[in-house]
Amino acid sequence: MKTVICSLILMLFGQQGVAQSDTAWAEKTPSIGAIENIPHGLQSKTQLEHLRTIGEALFTAQFTEKDGAGRPMATQAIIPTKPRRALRQTFARTSGLDANACSSCHNQPFDGGAGDFVANVFLSEGFNNHDFDTTDPEFSNERGTNHLFGSGLIELLAREMTVDLVSQRTRALSNARDTGSAVRVALITKDISFGHITATPDGMVDLSELDGVDTDLVIRPFSQKGVMTSLRQFTVNASNHHHGMQASERFGVRWTGEQDFDEDGYENEFSPADVSALVAWQASLPAPTVWQPSDGAWQDAAQIGAEHFDDFGCTSCHRTALPLNSLHFYDPGPVDAAGTLNQHDVAKPAIYDLSQLDWVKSLERNEQGQVMVPLFGDLKRHKITDPENELLGNELFSQRFVGRDIFMTAELWGLGSTAPYGHRNDFTTLDAIIRAHGGSAKSSKDSYENAPEKQRSEIVAFLKTLRIEVAE
Repeated sequence: MKTVICSLILMLFGQQGVAQSDTAWAEKTPSIGAIENIPHGLQSKTQLEHLRTIGEALFTAQFTEKDGAGRPMATQAIIPTKPRRALRQTFARTSGLDANACSSCHNQPFDGGAGDFVANVFLSEGFNNHDFDTTDPEFSNERGTNHLFGSGLIELLAREMTVDLVSQRTRALSNARDTGSAVRVALITKDISFGHITATPDGMVDLSELDGVDTDLVIRPFSQKGVMTSLRQFTVNASNHHHGMQASERFGVRWTGEQDFDEDGYENEFSPADVSALVAWQASLPAPTVWQPSDGAWQDAAQIGAEHFDDFGCTSCHRTALPLNSLHFYDPGPVDAAGTLNQHDVAKPAIYDLSQLDWVKSLERNEQGQVMVPLFGDLKRHKITDPENELLGNELFSQRFVGRDIFMTAELWGLGSTAPYGHRNDFTTLDAIIRAHGGSAKSSKDSYENAPEKQRSEIVAFLKTLRIEVAE
């Protein structure tokens, strides 16, 4: 499949990005540089499919040193950082490089999916501990690979929720100024509570009662700690960390003052247009579905299990679905920080109308016409361990100042296709990962543990129907 895609791109675009004088041209990835300029404006279905073809080719491409893979004088840190010494080896399972292709880890059950334990990655906060050669948790956090299916809908939900929360803060400040008194408001968006804020007439905001969101009120829906704002940020981070393919929007001369920050002899390894193609493909991956088993007994058990899942309080965090107002995906997005392009950095962002995609038409809508995104999550961080149950508290580093025992609610859609489980991929059964819950999930976990074996089995039967089903 990769050969077919790359051949198609060569026919469509010629050998852009391939040095004609290089006798080793066949070892370069033809999909890099297949489009020269970042897309802008509303994209037709044909234009979107065109971008998706290139994005898929980039996602499955095996990057080589002829493309600029490798970073001898740059670390895996999310901000451009020089190592204390040049890297002695190209590949390292600890701090990377650790993969030739994005699909080396994201492949279960299809390209764009999750990864088994063998595909775990090691990451630190990226500011101090970027030169390490051990898997000891004292130096890094070990994480499993999440799937990307439905991720465009996830980002759209996060953007709408961010707008809601920021608007509530703005109104609170306005009311406090008008009334001359402190105003305490509940932050609620899409029926999910993120605590309270108190605005005062002098323009100050007390943020001490926030719950599950950063102080800037930006919902960051990606990564198991909920610290990545967008698919674009994730792509720029991961391409440097895992492949040593450096996006010019962060590692180029504008931010680092150097044309070749990692000093590997290659400039502009990933252009903004390359990143845009990768984002377009990821954002348009189909949402996982609820699979219908052919076995009648399984069907009956799963239906009852869904009821138990709700009765035990699991849906208080793993919300069955959240409403989405708009299917227009803007790239670059509105709230990314410096080092990742956002809407303020371009004259006009690209707009991908996801409603043009066939799989979107199967999603349910509520009475208000909103798309119901069946994510089984809430895009909120929760404390997930307690003194009685610390199985999920095995990280020693906080990430972006998020507590070590706090994690983003895992979206369960696709769960039946992406074993093993847990943020470290070290639970082999659904029963085990449910029993590992503590903290905010303690009461639901207790209900599960105290239930008859038949009811527990029915919940597992239900969870195993949440699958990634892509025929093509």
